[in-house]
Amino acid sequence: MANLPNDRDQITPQVFEHLVKLAALQLDEQQAEYLRRELNHQLRSIHELEAISIPGDLSISVHGITYPQNTPLDLREDLWQPFSNSADIIGQAPQSEDDQFSMPDIPHTTLE
Repeated sequence: MANLPNDRDQITPQVFEHLVKLAALQLDEQQAEYLRRELNHQLRSIHELEAISIPGDLSISVHGITYPQNTPLDLREDLWQPFSNSADIIGQAPQSEDDQFSMPDIPHTTLE
């Protein structure tokens, strides 16, 4: 395929280490190498998809069903439907307040 990435387009161990610090992950060496390798596989897949030539006049389709460009898809109406056992769901949450999920405060950390 044309325009595939070369080694400089990959996530290096140094860049990966920086990303791990930003995400505040705790990975052992084996986990880190596995995840870096998998991310590079994903990056390569993205580059392969980018290399596919798609004609500009290709008609729009949804799941293989074509429709005219000037015909918008009808969106379904978004109707709220109450759930009869919401207390059971909220009861499974680690924290709740006033019948709603609540999240603990996360202290602010300044990243370098």
